[in-house]
Amino acid sequence: MTDQSAPALKEIFNLERLQHIATEMTAVYPAFDAKGFLKHAKAGLAELSVMQRMARVSESLHAVMPLDYANTLTRLYALAPRLNSAFVSLFLPHYVASYGRDDFKRSMAALKYFTTFGSAEFAIRHFLLHDFKRTLAVMQEWSLDANEHVRRLASEGSRPRLPWSFRLAQVQADPQLCASILDNLKADSSLYVRKSVANHLNDITKDDPDWVLSLIEGWSLDNTHTAWIARHALRSLIKQGNTRALTIMGAGAKAEVKIHHLQVTPAVINLGERISVSFTLESTAATAQKLVVDYAIDYVKSAGHSAAKVFKLKTFSLDAGEHHSIRREQHIRELTTRKHYPGTHRVHVMVNGERLGSAAFELRG
Repeated sequence: MTDQSAPALKEIFNLERLQHIATEMTAVYPAFDAKGFLKHAKAGLAELSVMQRMARVSESLHAVMPLDYANTLTRLYALAPRLNSAFVSLFLPHYVASYGRDDFKRSMAALKYFTTFGSAEFAIRHFLLHDFKRTLAVMQEWSLDANEHVRRLASEGSRPRLPWSFRLAQVQADPQLCASILDNLKADSSLYVRKSVANHLNDITKDDPDWVLSLIEGWSLDNTHTAWIARHALRSLIKQGNTRALTIMGAGAKAEVKIHHLQVTPAVINLGERISVSFTLESTAATAQKLVVDYAIDYVKSAGHSAAKVFKLKTFSLDAGEHHSIRREQHIRELTTRKHYPGTHRVHVMVNGERLGSAAFELRG
């Protein structure tokens, strides 16, 4: 796995945190070899990424634990509620994925328990690779669980393109495999779960957009939770101006609007400064209309060409003859996922998938 996370993130697993894990493990298992664990865990720590450090903790526990898998899990069950970070608890399901694949039933129970302290979304994928049909059947049961963390695991763990993990080629090729999970969760009361379902569906739009569109077209969007999932699941398609996606959102028709006073200020900036995009939309329609408003920035690339990145603005209804002003600030700064280059960057306002106006700003070298 390639980890491009910020350098500070890996410090979640710093020396102080390793000592915390050793101390708490000793509290639940007095015979624990804390000294051996720390020696193993600290070796070459500075060069390791956050996910590599997480794996190292799991490996270090295994290296010094003389117990069999079942008895080790008993101690890890006791350790889980004592850890002082949800992210740090990821090493617990990692241990299950690394050393428990031959004890399926016990491992499924462990992942269900550990996910309530952080998440087992990465670990469950190894079981899907090892025994897809059997693991998916358990996840389908989890999608009906009373605990929101367990329900989310059913959706998040089966995402075809989960960040920081490998892709699930079977789900990419046939998203119908997870349809029952998504159907069970399409009106979930938990925002935590709904975000996962929306992201799962948004993943699928990268490989099979028609499948997602057909699925959501069959949903009743009268339920506010379902409507929320649909809106966020279709975000990438809406940014692309996909007519079916816009129609589902009630904005499939050509927008009857005029754009006024489009400005990007300041006209010239340095890296690290902010721009402000502002404009007014005027309805020219005889009745109210649903509008999906986005904007795109043509970022200058290293070779001198540009590539557009679309950002969400807002979705709203505009009455006949009504004016609506919009303003949005954006920080132009370096990100792990985007490097900026000097030059002219054009900004385009998009309404119902159509570009209605453009302006520009200059990024100094």
